[in-house]
Amino acid sequence: ETNTLPFQPFENQEGDVLRVEKEHQVLKEQLKEAEEKFQQLQSRSLEETGALEELLKKSVEETEISQNELDWFHQDSETQVKKWQQEKKENRENLKALRSTAKKQADTNERYLKTIDDKEKQYNVYLNTFLDTSNKFANEKVKLEELIKKSQDDCQECVKRAVKAEISVFQNWKETELWKLNGTIAKAETNLKRLKALSSSALAAPVLKSQMETWETFITNVKKQLEKVEAEYEEKMELVKSGARISLGKVESVDIPSP
Repeated sequence: ETNTLPFQPFENQEGDVLRVEKEHQVLKEQLKEAEEKFQQLQSRSLEETGALEELLKKSVEETEISQNELDWFHQDSETQVKKWQQEKKENRENLKALRSTAKKQADTNERYLKTIDDKEKQYNVYLNTFLDTSNKFANEKVKLEELIKKSQDDCQECVKRAVKAEISVFQNWKETELWKLNGTIAKAETNLKRLKALSSSALAAPVLKSQMETWETFITNVKKQLEKVEAEYEEKMELVKSGARISLGKVESVDIPSP
């Protein structure tokens, strides 16, 4: 990622460093242009001076030139020389100012480069610290994930054992209740057989008929109760197998009074 925030204390707003670098480049170009202009002016001045000296020489050699023309020539030459000297002075001052500005820009650039280098070192330190911390957290995350997986496996195992235990409890309760009801049915059927055996006598038949019907009704009700208890226990065990949470309690059975 790129940091676009102002780089304090060298930037008051975004892009100050780049703007200073651009100004430095412009000043370098202006300095180069001024030096070229100075060379051109110097060459032209030398040429003009040489031409004037030649003209002066001719004027001296040629006696036909009047004194006025000679004075005018001297005045013009002095004017040109003064003008050239003034231009030369101005160019030197401009060159001096440009060199001073260029030196300031170079010093500023050097400070910026040093600051950038220090910040880069500091960034590398922070980056290495971050990477070390990140690796440490990653290792701890792996360990925690392993512990979570182990805990989940243990939890699943405990759930399986709890389901088996609940099913076993319901199965024992069911078998116990069915054993009681089957015992009651067996005893009732034994009594019914005895009554049927006694009812073979013509004298006892009318008396025992109502008792046999009572016992038959009792046996039917107990069998219905047995089926009901067995179905409810099976339903509870199926719910436990499917993962449902139900209260661990016995199936309520109606106590049918024996005749």
